[in-house]
Amino acid sequence: MRIIFMGSPDFAVPSLDRLVKEGHAMALVVTQPDRPAGRGHALRPPPVKRAAERHGLPLTQPEQASEGTFLAALREAHPELIVVVAFGQFLPRAVRELPPLGCVNVHASLLPKFRGAAPIHRALMAGETETGVSIMRVEKRMDAGPVLLQRASPIFPEDDAGSLHDRLAALGADTLACALQIIAAGGGTWIPQDPSRVSMAPKLEDVDCRTDLAGDPVTLVNRIRGLSPAPGAYLVLTNGRRLRLLKAQARQRAGPPGVILGIDETAVVLGTGEGSVALLDVQLEGKRRMTGAEFARGQRLHVGMRCG
Repeated sequence: MRIIFMGSPDFAVPSLDRLVKEGHAMALVVTQPDRPAGRGHALRPPPVKRAAERHGLPLTQPEQASEGTFLAALREAHPELIVVVAFGQFLPRAVRELPPLGCVNVHASLLPKFRGAAPIHRALMAGETETGVSIMRVEKRMDAGPVLLQRASPIFPEDDAGSLHDRLAALGADTLACALQIIAAGGGTWIPQDPSRVSMAPKLEDVDCRTDLAGDPVTLVNRIRGLSPAPGAYLVLTNGRRLRLLKAQARQRAGPPGVILGIDETAVVLGTGEGSVALLDVQLEGKRRMTGAEFARGQRLHVGMRCG
């Protein structure tokens, strides 16, 4: 098929690579504009832009998907289908209704669960043991269109947002390839989502990342792994510095929230009131990633001190 591909982050790259490998005619790739990043605020291209250039594909980077010049470029591409994978902008009706076969999206959850911008992070934070990908039709309401195809994936205890992201990106590419075969053949059934089962996965904010070590340790560990490696849960230390929490385990031994209960070869163990958490991997602002034990030794911490 003749396809316009719309996507921006790393999650979208395997899907674009798969469409090229499958031999589809990639009429145009659409991605976000380059944005300032890093300490020097140099412009950084989106991963999809780099992938499009690697394949030698035509590319455009509109500031807004409603721009007249952008809509004209879409019409000139004469797509049969638009594929959207984490593009990051709302698509107006003129875009959604342009191709005769419609506009489909690869979403990283088993819809109608976890509609929104952060389905991978939110599934982990909620303690889910299964998630997956959905191929859905893009409509006016966000992630609310009917679903053509879904594939499930387990969430393993050792998963964090990074490992689950990579697995779902690959699964999304495979599922998209199958869905396009169905669409090309004129088959398949688009199943409306059950509104009674809807849950949301809103964009992550700083309030989601700032962590107080108080409460159920399992819930805290799910929050930490759901935010790791980025944007990262963090603890504000007693000296005001931020400590990113990247890997942790729940422990049964209870102690006062934030108080150090033990330091072993790999971790520093802090009480949560209802139990404790062993911080295995952390990163002090401005420093490299290190084990909890390395952090404790470097800060000359000892049992009984309050860490945050």
